[in-house]
Amino acid sequence: MGEQKTALVTGALGGIGSAIAARLAADGFRVAEHDIVERRSDNYFRADLTQSGAGEHLIAEVIARYGRLDVLVNNAGAQKVAPVAEFARADWDLVRSLSLDASFECIKAAVPGMVSRGWGRIINIASAHGLVASPFKSAYVAAKHGLVGLTKSVALEVAEAGVTANAICPGYVRTPLVEKQIEDQMQVHGLSRDAVVRDIMLASQPTRRFVEAEEIAGLASYLASEAARSITGTTIAIDGGWTAR
Repeated sequence: MGEQKTALVTGALGGIGSAIAARLAADGFRVAEHDIVERRSDNYFRADLTQSGAGEHLIAEVIARYGRLDVLVNNAGAQKVAPVAEFARADWDLVRSLSLDASFECIKAAVPGMVSRGWGRIINIASAHGLVASPFKSAYVAAKHGLVGLTKSVALEVAEAGVTANAICPGYVRTPLVEKQIEDQMQVHGLSRDAVVRDIMLASQPTRRFVEAEEIAGLASYLASEAARSITGTTIAIDGGWTAR
């Protein structure tokens, strides 16, 4: 039997991240989990990915501990909602740094080892907002579109090395982050909670239901498998039909 492969999930304590980490562990990967809060665990790595260089340092730490990194899931992110004329630069920088800059740094540091071993999986958790846009989310839409572009460019660079790079583009997923977005949208639009869910969020998804985190994890599991070796440079939407329109 070969050496156990190692996977890293950033933002692993959130709804999507925790589901992906659990699924990859069930698949037999040794899973390194990252997030920003303090936590005592042998497989946990704390890092503030908004800081320049933190992504590269995180990858170096994981490789130093486990000797290799085979699957990188860039899941860490943040959301801020405001009209563009009122969007604070600090909020813009926060959203961009987590969704795009940190992903770039992690990929940059992880790719050499993957290429040298002739096997690797880069899975970027983008968004339906990496494919289409909504008002009041200029930073998030810009960052996720950037992440989709980064995914495609990296995929072309490493295509002959046995390394794949893909972006999962979820619609609205039932997570704590989405719960926070509901509150933000209520303030921006002056609507009730039910009205925001019905008329703004799920209005975009023809299925009229939230995506579950386990659905995202199932796709990540497949993309990390040997069976997905020819899937690279693409975006896969799990959005209840949102981007079909």
